[in-house]
Amino acid sequence: MVDASDRNQLIAQMRRGALGYCVLAQLESGERYGLEIVKALAGEDGMVTSEGTMYPLLSRLRRDRLVATTWEESPSGPPRRYYRLTAVGATALSEFRTEWRRFSQAVDRIMAGAANDHC
Repeated sequence: MVDASDRNQLIAQMRRGALGYCVLAQLESGERYGLEIVKALAGEDGMVTSEGTMYPLLSRLRRDRLVATTWEESPSGPPRRYYRLTAVGATALSEFRTEWRRFSQAVDRIMAGAANDHC
């Protein structure tokens, strides 16, 4: 039996594994600054994120050339770093979507079958 701590850790690992791709998906429609991305993702049920999680992730995505950045003046404060999807990032996102569909459909089939096995 899995205790609550192990279950929370498992859920955190699943989120962490998908979060970078969720960020890339947010950038498909155009560039955004970090806090914008945090707010968009935080608004989704089950997608728990914070600035403390997001900025190191954005740095890693930039280092991996999945996103590119520019600085722009802000009308309401200091300049903002805007992130945009690169061609490499778009390819990575497309590949993730394909694998995610395969994986999630397999899990759904297994879970549905397991539920039916107990009826």
